[in-house]
Amino acid sequence: MPGRKIAILKKKARWVRRQILEMCACVGEGRVASSLSCVEILVALFHGRILRFDPANPRWEERDRFILSKSPGAVGIYPVLSDLGFFPEKEIDNFCKPGGLLGPYGGDVTGDIPGVEAVWGSLGHGLGVGAGLALAGKLDGKKYMTVVLLGDGECYEGSIWEAAMFAGHHRLDNLVGIIDRNGICTIDFTEKCLRLDPLPSKWRSFGWDAVTIDGHSYEEIFDSLADLRNRRSKKPLMIIANTVKGKGISLLENNPMGHIIIPSGEQLKKARHELK
Repeated sequence: MPGRKIAILKKKARWVRRQILEMCACVGEGRVASSLSCVEILVALFHGRILRFDPANPRWEERDRFILSKSPGAVGIYPVLSDLGFFPEKEIDNFCKPGGLLGPYGGDVTGDIPGVEAVWGSLGHGLGVGAGLALAGKLDGKKYMTVVLLGDGECYEGSIWEAAMFAGHHRLDNLVGIIDRNGICTIDFTEKCLRLDPLPSKWRSFGWDAVTIDGHSYEEIFDSLADLRNRRSKKPLMIIANTVKGKGISLLENNPMGHIIIPSGEQLKKARHELK
């Protein structure tokens, strides 16, 4: 990928991080750290045009389906969708305010936020929704891809592994999962709570292909999805993207308690300075 394009995407990611901070700090709502860890992934998928979509026609039949299953990261996708024209910029200012479109974890019903395929709500449901969409696409002879962004702590949910077994059985090669592997779930490190590693071999045992990448590297994100539409394998693909929770703000980076922290006062001033 040309260096100029990567430089543009890096600049966009810095802007998205600033937006996340300001949205949450303004109303004291949202999960800042969870949203910061997946910024490069979201920017690559949307601004990098890995996904097919049309902001003027969010329900375009040929669009790729994207499911953000890790609902605490919802704030991260709002600036991306607004910037691309899915909904007016003023909705960013109305985040979590009466009459506003955007809530801390997604919408109230499917379809009320343009660009959002499904209500995320409780963790563990996104992969099942994605597997269903992928199977429907195959049965209908459609060419769209389905991409699901998961949290690593979300992989404690049994429904994730039910969906994994289903997708492997049906050989859903039009389904891609991405795990935001920041290593922290709510208030502790995942490997202290309940060990997840080795994740790649777990997914392979369920009939998936699995690769591990640096989730903050555009080069590695794009390389992992280079053959998205013409994969030789007939298996679904899981990308385990190693990331830093709270990326960009020292108070939150790799801090288990950062999951519930929204910087304020002097913390907010320092965070703003670090994201410049």
